[in-house]
Amino acid sequence: MIIYSLVSIVIFVVALLMSMLRVLREYERGVVYFLGRFERVKGPGLVILIPVLQQMVRVDLRTIVLDVPTQDLITRDNVSVKVNAVVYFRVVDPQMAINNVESYLEATSQLSQTTLRSVLGQHELDELLSERDRLNKDIQVILDKQTDNWGIKIATVEVKHVDLDESMIRALAKQAEAERVRRAKIIHATGELEASEKLQQAALVLNKAPNALQLRYLQTLTEITNDKTSTIVFPLPIDLIDNMKGFVQEPITKK
Repeated sequence: MIIYSLVSIVIFVVALLMSMLRVLREYERGVVYFLGRFERVKGPGLVILIPVLQQMVRVDLRTIVLDVPTQDLITRDNVSVKVNAVVYFRVVDPQMAINNVESYLEATSQLSQTTLRSVLGQHELDELLSERDRLNKDIQVILDKQTDNWGIKIATVEVKHVDLDESMIRALAKQAEAERVRRAKIIHATGELEASEKLQQAALVLNKAPNALQLRYLQTLTEITNDKTSTIVFPLPIDLIDNMKGFVQEPITKK
């Protein structure tokens, strides 16, 4: 009986010591309560608790990756889309994270879903596709402000996918094609304008130097003779045409 009593006492002491001692890692903190009232935040390292009188709740301070489920929303221009996102956050105040909200993880998830629908629903589809960085920042600022009372810091919000209907995808493809055609026409018109300006400048230079026009004429003849063609067209000089006009008009004037 004495031996059994000693064994029981040893087991009780060991169990008591195990319930008193807690080891918290570097990224963990312990919210300690004394008879149900908040006492302090302890850790990391070895934490000694008074059995029955003190209780402790562990809190992880590492960054948590929260995957926001796909949300159905309607943009400001009445386009139905499906959007999902990912939120990166961490606990900066363990006391507030435990005392001010029942489950900070579930609360942050639900708040992220409602904020995602609310913010993105105020913008048009083109903004969702082209200004994603600005929208991510807007969502992050709103979430960070609303979770501040929970002791949570929202680090980053990223919209991952924007899913559209097949009809909307075809409409966007047509819009992109029309935009490319418009740009091509503008580039072509700009090129024609620049070419006409250069031709006008060249005409002014040739007009001031008639010999340059003759040299250009000879250069054209040289280029034609180098071509491997069976037919060669020789352009008449402009001066020759003017002389022929004068010769024809002179006898008519005499009559």
